Amino acid sequence: MKKYIILLLAALLALPMAAKKKEPKPQEVDSLGRKIKTGWNFGILPSVAYDADYGFQGGVLTNIYDYGDGKQYPEYIHSLYIEAAYTTKHHGIFRVNYDSKYLIPGYRLTLDATYLPDAMCDFYGFNGYQSVYHYSWHNWNKSAGKMDLDNYRSRVFYKYKRDLIRVAGDIEGTIYKDLKWNAGLGVLGYIIDDCDIDMLNGKRTYDASLDHQKALNPDEQLLYSKYKEWGLIGKDEMRGGWHPYLRGGITFDTRDKRQGPNKGIYADAFFTYSAAFNAGYGQQASAGYNHLQFNFTFRHYIPCYTDKNGINRITFAYRIGTQNNIAGRSPFYMNNYLNALFIQRVYYEGLGGGNSIRGMMANRILANGFAFANVEFRFRVVNFDIGRQHFFVGLNPFFDLGVITQPYNLDDLVNRHTNGQYTTLQESVKAAGDDYDSYFKSSDKDVYMPHMTAGVGLKIGMNENFVLSADWAMPINKQDNAKWANFYVKMGYLF
Repeated sequence: MKKYIILLLAALLALPMAAKKKEPKPQEVDSLGRKIKTGWNFGILPSVAYDADYGFQGGVLTNIYDYGDGKQYPEYIHSLYIEAAYTTKHHGIFRVNYDSKYLIPGYRLTLDATYLPDAMCDFYGFNGYQSVYHYSWHNWNKSAGKMDLDNYRSRVFYKYKRDLIRVAGDIEGTIYKDLKWNAGLGVLGYIIDDCDIDMLNGKRTYDASLDHQKALNPDEQLLYSKYKEWGLIGKDEMRGGWHPYLRGGITFDTRDKRQGPNKGIYADAFFTYSAAFNAGYGQQASAGYNHLQFNFTFRHYIPCYTDKNGINRITFAYRIGTQNNIAGRSPFYMNNYLNALFIQRVYYEGLGGGNSIRGMMANRILANGFAFANVEFRFRVVNFDIGRQHFFVGLNPFFDLGVITQPYNLDDLVNRHTNGQYTTLQESVKAAGDDYDSYFKSSDKDVYMPHMTAGVGLKIGMNENFVLSADWAMPINKQDNAKWANFYVKMGYLF
């Protein structure tokens, strides 16, 4: 390559660059008067982000685009995304993703390889509001500057250790015009255990006589361990397992572009069959964890206002979807994985957190099936160029909602996993010396109550495809998060 154009942009902490094999010819402009991007373009950025559930993130990422001769701009010919990062809450991201509609002419191909080690994965119990959440059990009384010894248990009380390995390949072909067929295969590998308290403590030592310390009590039983003792989590799933899967479905797509569309519809319906082997890592693999899930998603983008220059300034966007288990049994750790036809993001956690229901704690809804909705107005406040890079700034007020459609039968789980030693959850909890009412609500209405949040987002985009997103959101019900709000800094739009 003979020439590199280097741009320092402090607002993005980035080094956007454009590289070409030969001196560029004068570029044409699109219908909005913007110069069309051609050739190879890539941004090298520090992977600096913040997520209320994962903490501050540090690392490096790059997204390489090939626009070719620019005829399809803002669509790209090839996209390669690489990221390596780690967060202050001991969560890692190591990912390579490739996407193209041109590598195999007439087909879209997406390949993804991801490793997500997580020393403190969120676990708030089964069935949403049926599991009672206590903020003081894992947070100090900061106003008093010390632990509330009558309530505080451990800052990792609602955590467990989970490493996820994901390898996936997905392909899309055309049935007729905007109607597509989709197929994919891959494997999800889960390695699960109790939190490693010694690792998290490091050089700190727990002293029970102190009422102000950062060390964790190694003798405190965490919620995940209690679920195993009560029989809600079986021996054949408590250590994780490997799950190869096969996926197929259809999509209908009339969007004007994939990243931040201004108009159009995207809908998909698909089935995912997941097998199971090496379940429990030493326990006998259970064929009962072979299962079939059904997903449906509908997204709609409606332009509301276009200025005199033809630039769409306001878009109303919404997404509704559902995921349900229709055959077999899925292990608990797979029920907070939101299936997708194409792997485009790092996280597919559902429901709760910055990747599904913003403002709610990650994995707050854990059940066999659920439905969700995201509604937002997208305001494009300003467009501008720096060098040959096209930028925009936008604001997005939003409202998110999630509900359980297939709850766990908790008594059945206990009866199955204890081989009939206990026939109800209340019996098992009492036998362990715990107070049932401190952990569970018996009413079915609590299971089906909707979880709702609201907030606003700031978007800074480059060349229409590279978008930095900062979202602020708060829950409507404090059982979803006792803090007044959560904050997330991520890449791209939620949908």
